Amino acid sequence: MAMTNAQTEAQWELGKLVHDLDMQCAARMRDWVTPLGLTVAQASALREMTGPMTMRELAVKMSCEPSNATIVIDKLETLQLIERRPHPTDRRAKQLVLTDEGTELRERVLKALAEEPIFTGLTQQQLDTLENLLQQAITPR
Repeated sequence: MAMTNAQTEAQWELGKLVHDLDMQCAARMRDWVTPLGLTVAQASALREMTGPMTMRELAVKMSCEPSNATIVIDKLETLQLIERRPHPTDRRAKQLVLTDEGTELRERVLKALAEEPIFTGLTQQQLDTLENLLQQAITPR
């Protein structure tokens, strides 16, 4: 069943709001991580490094393609924040591990994110509802 003009317009406006929210979030994240000498993608990788993992596992956590994660990890490795080590059970894979400096910077990233929330002015119930709705909207059909 085709949407009416009003429904189409409402969908477009909602899409613009989501885009504006994304832009606002990205700007806030840049403000937090730039003083740490990181890009948003690099901070995201550090944030997701909860333990040793493969590039593919990290890419899934970062919601990106492994080739894109590789670019980020290459830079973090150059900065001596992450090391590639042989995987303990898969000879074909490498395992990513934070260095001591990487662990320290990860803690600083987490602290920066905790000190100034992205979503202000919403109650916890509203945040839970928003998260639920966004999860439903992005779930593949």
